[in-house]
Amino acid sequence: MRIGELSRRTGVNAHQLRYYESQGLLEAERAGNGYREYDEDAVLRVQQIRHLLAAGLSSEDIAYLLPCAVGATPELVGCPELLTAMRSRLRRLEDQMDRLARSRAALNDYIAAAERTGAENYPPFDELAAVPA
Repeated sequence: MRIGELSRRTGVNAHQLRYYESQGLLEAERAGNGYREYDEDAVLRVQQIRHLLAAGLSSEDIAYLLPCAVGATPELVGCPELLTAMRSRLRRLEDQMDRLARSRAALNDYIAAAERTGAENYPPFDELAAVPA
């Protein structure tokens, strides 16, 4: 099938499908006229890619995981690449969550300090924005 049909069948635009191909996540043969030709398995592969992207995995992570993927959702069978990539991604997410929690706490501290120092005596930000510079 051509890229337009794969796009219609998966709901993924052609630009994204070409990106998946450039990342080594999806394979296409080239017809004599240069058009991409995908086999029937490409529909399942795109579904797998979309689910893994929705889980927050990078295209690099997904490249490692796809050989371990079974089914559309997909179910991932335990191959070494799978566990290593998923643990690495989990560590990155936990690091991001820690940074966000620290940022939230610092912002809450600044808000509390501003409220204690008489913020009611200052004009609202909307009024400050209306003043010409």
